[in-house]
Amino acid sequence: MSYKWLEWAKKIQSISQSGLSFSNDMYDIERYEELRKISAEIIEQYTDLEMEKIEELFTNETGYQTPKVDVRGAVFNDDKILMVREKIDDKWSLPGGFCDIGLSPSENIIKEVEEESGYDVVAKKLVALLDMNKHSHPPQPYHYYKIFIQCDLIGGQADTGIETKDVQFFSENNLPKLSTGRNTENQIKMLFGYLRNPSKLSLVD
Repeated sequence: MSYKWLEWAKKIQSISQSGLSFSNDMYDIERYEELRKISAEIIEQYTDLEMEKIEELFTNETGYQTPKVDVRGAVFNDDKILMVREKIDDKWSLPGGFCDIGLSPSENIIKEVEEESGYDVVAKKLVALLDMNKHSHPPQPYHYYKIFIQCDLIGGQADTGIETKDVQFFSENNLPKLSTGRNTENQIKMLFGYLRNPSKLSLVD
């Protein structure tokens, strides 16, 4: 299925947001506001989202638009990978989430793993930095980069967090139903590949 309409809508939104952030001309501002409205109308036409929700997503964004950054932890134990069951969709993902301001990628993933799974880890290796648009994720309103960091398990015990309802380790050939907005089967198998071959170079894109 083609999502070209979503690419157009996001590009129009990006242009309008930048224009609204840096333009001082009242007529240009009016034109950029009209562009933002058009991008919202495109998304409303092709999705089940209400215009109010779409406008809320877009108008909360200010400044020059850049990709959002999501970090995911690859934590292994006995050749099984740690996953958490998300409350929002009842599916499974690697522990992680949006990077918080003021924390490095390593600090972010240590915090996310502990909050979502109860386990204590140390960041070991940057495995991959991926553009979500180049992988088989469902369409998203924003552009995301995904950072995958392999971590060593050093302590703690399984414990759910505010956003999670279960914590388990899974083998490569027995993966649960995945939350594909967060991670895909190919990405999980990629991580097992790095477990088997620790000298493999990090992947970009």
